[in-house]
Amino acid sequence: VPLIVVGLLLFCFCFSKESLAQNADTLEVKAPKSQPDYSHLPKNPKKATILSAILPGAGQVYNGKSWKVPLIYGGIITDVYFINFNNRRYQIFRQALADFDDELPNDFPSLNRDGLVRNVNYWRKSRDSCYLLLVGIYALNIIDANVDAHLSGFDVSDEIALKIEPHYESFSSNNRSVGVSLKLNF
Repeated sequence: VPLIVVGLLLFCFCFSKESLAQNADTLEVKAPKSQPDYSHLPKNPKKATILSAILPGAGQVYNGKSWKVPLIYGGIITDVYFINFNNRRYQIFRQALADFDDELPNDFPSLNRDGLVRNVNYWRKSRDSCYLLLVGIYALNIIDANVDAHLSGFDVSDEIALKIEPHYESFSSNNRSVGVSLKLNF
């Protein structure tokens, strides 16, 4: 599993925009990037991101969205359970395949070698997919903390609202129309 994560990081690093954009003939000197100013935001996105990277859910607590923490840990715990379940099944079928190859009795006498190989491959792929899902949950936790901190300064007061209201209009004494109107208040 650590090799998969290291491989993914190396892949992302090797094929990033900057590594592909550099040409041996033209070497551009880029001005140093200025640091973004988060002083106008109530929550610092950099701090929320670092907190969530160190401890999943810490960035959500920092942002004041503690209700998300049980969802994050529920996803992590569920995924770890399925990693364990799929790994146990994988080990059982791998041992049965080894016993079949050594002509020893195995736990699945009704399966031939092809059936055992299919099961070994299926449970291994399922386990590996759960590892990728765990990385996805971790990354989503970090992204959520960052985006939530960026949106902490977004005004959601009642002064800014989109309301749907019934609309009545009279054109004359016997001609009336009824409809729906959308009102945007600033």
